[in-house]
Amino acid sequence: MSSPAPSSTGGAREKKPLEQITFRFCSECSNMLYPREAEDENKLLFTCRTCNFSEPATSSCIYRNILNNAAGETAGVTQDVASDPTLPRAIKECPACHHPEAVFFQSQQRTSETGMKLFYVCCDCGNIYQ
Repeated sequence: MSSPAPSSTGGAREKKPLEQITFRFCSECSNMLYPREAEDENKLLFTCRTCNFSEPATSSCIYRNILNNAAGETAGVTQDVASDPTLPRAIKECPACHHPEAVFFQSQQRTSETGMKLFYVCCDCGNIYQ
């Protein structure tokens, strides 16, 4: 088993900016160009499916799927959950309006960092707090 090559920065990872991936269009007929491998030359080309025009690719990246994991711990929770009769209730004072009753639920995010966090929703003003 081989070990990774040492970095010159002392272990700190450098994050290089993502290059922009754009649609390419044929200069002959203006149709969209599609990626194709030129097997004999072992090169990536962009080729028109209509007129067989092709041009070499400037980058080996043709598609990037960036997943946005920005859903928060209280994603999808609205102030209306306070009126849900199926949620458990607790005597916990709201920091915003000082109402004594709140409904509570566990964090909606399923990661090891969130653990068993409980969130409370005030039954009076709908404020969400921990």
